[in-house]
Amino acid sequence: MAEEKNQPVQDPGEVILIDKPLRWTSFDVVKKLKFAGKFKKIGHAGTLDPLATGLLILCTGKMTKQIDSYQAQEKEYSGILVLGKTTPSIDLETEFDAEYPIDHITETELNEAIAKLSGVITQIPPIYSAVSVGGKRLYEMARKGLTEADVEIKSREVEIRAFEINTERFPEIDFKIVCTKGTYIRSLVRDFGLSLNSGAYLKVLRRERIGEFHVKNALTVEQFVEARKV
Repeated sequence: MAEEKNQPVQDPGEVILIDKPLRWTSFDVVKKLKFAGKFKKIGHAGTLDPLATGLLILCTGKMTKQIDSYQAQEKEYSGILVLGKTTPSIDLETEFDAEYPIDHITETELNEAIAKLSGVITQIPPIYSAVSVGGKRLYEMARKGLTEADVEIKSREVEIRAFEINTERFPEIDFKIVCTKGTYIRSLVRDFGLSLNSGAYLKVLRRERIGEFHVKNALTVEQFVEARKV
C-alpha cells in the first residue's frame, strides 16, 4: 500500500470584529492586524470613512471568501447631523463652504423629509468617495478641485429601512439609520438638508451593526494586538 503523503494544513481563517478608531482608514486597520496576527491573507467587509467609527468585519485565510456575503448584509448606523451648514465632503474632512437658514424648519417638515428618504430611494454618491468614474476615484478628482457639477456620477438604488431622529439639540440631530448595502450616509445627510430647503453636514457617524454582528462584541485595535502577544 502506497504511503500517503502529508497534506499541508490549510488556514481555516477567522472572522474578527474590530471597533474602528476615529481617523483610521479601513486599510490602516487591515495593515495593523495583518502584522499583529501574522496573517498571510486578510481583508475587510465594508469600508468605513476615516471620520467614522464602529464595526469593521475582517476575514482571514479561507474566510476571506465570505467577505462579499458579509458586505451584502443589512447595516445600522448612529450619528449626529447638523442643519444649516455644508462642507464639500458633507462631513468635517473639509471646511464649511456655505450657511443656510433653519428658522423655517418645523417638526412637520422634518417628518416629511424622513418619509421622502425612507424605503427604496435613489441617491448619488458624494464626490468625496471611493467610487470609480472613468478609472479614477471620485475623491482624487475632488481633491483636485472638481465638484459634483463637473463629474457625471451615476445614481444608485438603496433601501432605507429605518430613519429615526431626535431633535432635542436642534439644529444638531441625533439619528439612527438601518439600510442596505451601498448606502452612503453622507449622501442621505446631504439630501435631508436639501429636502428642508437648507443644508446639512455629518458631524458624527458610528456603525453599530452588520447583519447579526454588533459593535458591542468587537475588540479595539489595541485589545486585538495585546491578545496576539500571548
